[in-house]
Amino acid sequence: MSYTLLACLAAAVAVLVDLALLRTRLLAGKVFWIAYVIVLGFQLLVNGILTGRHIVRYDPAAILGPRIAWAPVEDLLTGFALVTLTLSAWVWLGRQSRGHDDQPCG
Repeated sequence: MSYTLLACLAAAVAVLVDLALLRTRLLAGKVFWIAYVIVLGFQLLVNGILTGRHIVRYDPAAILGPRIAWAPVEDLLTGFALVTLTLSAWVWLGRQSRGHDDQPCG
């Protein structure tokens, strides 16, 4: 399975987990997107360093080809999935500990 396919699947799973499974609805709130832009900036910085210095290399057959800050665009999808799943789980667990459920964030 290619990195492209895995990255797309991870992003789709993250959206489904947020909106349908945990129902945190982080993606519907402005706060998430502001936080994500900050994370994205640092992700691009780190990806640029790691891939620009050839510390991390990608098989050209496993990626689409376009790059941002020397990293394949698939890295943006993977980063989005990681951040979304982590924050969704964090919010959901916090709500469970307080006895709240199904309240939108942001």
